[in-house]
Amino acid sequence: MRGYPLICAALVAALVPAAALADDPNDPAMRSAAARARDREIIRQLNLQEAAKVRERDARYAKGWRAARSGEYSARSQSHERDMANYRRSRAQYDRDMAAWRRAVAACRAGDYSACDG
Repeated sequence: MRGYPLICAALVAALVPAAALADDPNDPAMRSAAARARDREIIRQLNLQEAAKVRERDARYAKGWRAARSGEYSARSQSHERDMANYRRSRAQYDRDMAAWRRAVAACRAGDYSACDG
């Protein structure tokens, strides 16, 4: 692991020049008006795609916000309360079963071998 910092430094040194040339105004490939127009159109399309993703995301968020303000939220809340009540009942049954099992184990260890069957 002693060479890890050196590897990181070499990686950074290799990537920094590429990032610095990403928008080079003296780039020979961008000297013609057609190349700049093509580049501009590519960037415009990327921006439009990203804007569409953002609008879609915001629409999903807004749907959730509308649901929170409407009766759908209360229906979901009631469903959650019902699920929690079911969980509490199941947990209480589990606790009773475990207590019975522990009593049976204690009785079995105390010599009541009829408690060892189950």
